[in-house]
Amino acid sequence: MQIVTNQFQKELKEHGDYAFPLLISQEKLSKYESGSFLWHWHPEIELTYITKGEMIYKVNHNTYHLQKGDGLFGNTGTLHMGCQYGRQDCEYTSVTFDPRLIYGYEGSLMYQKYVKPLLQNFALPAIHLNGSQDWHTPALQLITNMLQTTREESRTFEMDMIILLEQFWRLLFLHGSSAPEETPLDKRNYERIRQILSYIENNYASELTLDHIAQSIHLCKSECSRMFKKYMKMSLFEFILQYRIEKSIEYLGNSNYCITEIAHLVGFHDSNYFTKVFREQKGCPPSRFRRNMGSVREV
Repeated sequence: MQIVTNQFQKELKEHGDYAFPLLISQEKLSKYESGSFLWHWHPEIELTYITKGEMIYKVNHNTYHLQKGDGLFGNTGTLHMGCQYGRQDCEYTSVTFDPRLIYGYEGSLMYQKYVKPLLQNFALPAIHLNGSQDWHTPALQLITNMLQTTREESRTFEMDMIILLEQFWRLLFLHGSSAPEETPLDKRNYERIRQILSYIENNYASELTLDHIAQSIHLCKSECSRMFKKYMKMSLFEFILQYRIEKSIEYLGNSNYCITEIAHLVGFHDSNYFTKVFREQKGCPPSRFRRNMGSVREV
C-alpha cells in the first residue's frame, strides 16, 4: 500500500471529521511495500511518536533520525516522507489534527496571538522532540497522555484531547517559536516543489526531462535544478529514479506483469538499467523483492 494523494501530493485520507477533526492511528513502516511512505502533505498538524524501532523522517529540506521514545511535531502544509532505518521495521503513532481544535475560529484571539505565528512560520516545518531540551520531556509526556486517553475511551474523550492539545501548544509557543520568520521566496519555492512533484506523479511513466519540468513551473533549467537540490537535498534526476523505483513496487505485487513490462510502466526504457537502479536502492534485484512479497511471475 501507499499513501493516497491527489495530483498536488495532498493526502486524501480524512483525519477525523468536521465535527472533531482529529485522528490517532497506529502505524508500521512494514505495511508499505517498500518500507517507506512517499512525499505528501496535508493542512493538519501531525505529531509522531516512535513506539518501536527507528526511522528516517524528512520534512521539507530537513532530515530527522527518530528513535524509540522520540517525537516529531510536523507543521501544517509541510512536505514529508518516512523510510526505514537500517532496513528494520518501525512502529509509531500519529496524532493528526486540525489546529482549529485549539483556536476555535480564525478571528479569535487564540488564533491571532498563539496559533497563527506558528502556522505561518515557514521556517518552522518540524521540531524533533528527542530530549535535547528540557521542554521536550513534558511535550513527549503530553503525546503519550493523548495515546492513553484514546485507549481509555473516556466519556469526556473529546474534551480531554483538546485540553492535552492546548497544553502541548502552550509548550510549543513558549519554546518552539524562536525560529526565524519565513521568507516569501522560501514559501514560493516550496509551492514550486509541490508543482514539480505533481508533474513527476503525472508523467513518471513517460520521458521526463529537465526542460519539460522547468517549463511546467516557468523557470529556466538551471534555476529549476538548483532550487530543487537546495530544498530536497538531492538532484531532480536522483529523485525521479527514486520515485520510479517506489512506483515499480506497486506493480511488483501484481503477478500479471513481468519485470520488463514493469520497467517500461515506470519510465525505464532498459530493463537491465531498471534492475541495476532497483538493486542500488533496495539491496536486491526486483525479482527477489517480488518473491519476498509473495508473487510468482519473474521473467
